[in-house]
Amino acid sequence: MNQNASAVAAIGLSKQYGTGEATVVALDNVSLQFAPSQFTAIMGPSGSGKSTLMHCLAGLDRPSAGTVRIGEHDVTRLDDKRLTLLRRDHVGFVFQKFNLLPALSAAENIMLPLSIAGKKVNGKWFSQVVAAVGIADRLGHRPSELSGGQQQRVAVARALITQPLVIFADEPTGNLDSRSGAEVLRLLREAVDSLGQTVIMVTHDPGAASAADRVVFLADGRLITELHKPTPDRILDVMGSLDKATAVAA
Repeated sequence: MNQNASAVAAIGLSKQYGTGEATVVALDNVSLQFAPSQFTAIMGPSGSGKSTLMHCLAGLDRPSAGTVRIGEHDVTRLDDKRLTLLRRDHVGFVFQKFNLLPALSAAENIMLPLSIAGKKVNGKWFSQVVAAVGIADRLGHRPSELSGGQQQRVAVARALITQPLVIFADEPTGNLDSRSGAEVLRLLREAVDSLGQTVIMVTHDPGAASAADRVVFLADGRLITELHKPTPDRILDVMGSLDKATAVAA
């Protein structure tokens, strides 16, 4: 892929649910570019459309209008089979609830995307990923034998193992204590800085968002503004103004 191109792009993205008077506009003509090897956080008040945006970007939901590209792939033109293959081969996911398979060891959970695809594990890359997330001594343990923070480290490693074009992280620190949450954010930051990964994260936490290179803010399904090199205080200022605007509109 051309390094000057976007890793992920949304062009004129809209998403509606329902019809007639019951229509809910979740996204309203959103256009965004996500650069390669950059960490972007998506924020906004409750109901702003941030989760819908992530789901459309990741190919988990189809927009009502507009285009999504992941690398050179036009996600909105793919049929279900090719969309599944794209997600499997080129997209990594880190969820709030870890989504590990309880019967598998940490190592087996990490390698699961490759196993499903029938691909061999690159031993060197596996070792590098395991070392990066710091779970080399827990690979034989099942999820029930791991702490929440350790389970999320396994989930981050699983997202990295296919060397995807992009990792989507949906509230990845939401179920973790502050120390474990900070560690997961450090891992995502390191994945960008050391491994050249592209990360797009939805969060409601200004502290978590401040780990990103850039924060984009949504309100009422529309892109409102963005911050570069964000700090928690600057993020809180923007969120405060968006919350006031939402309250006035209501």
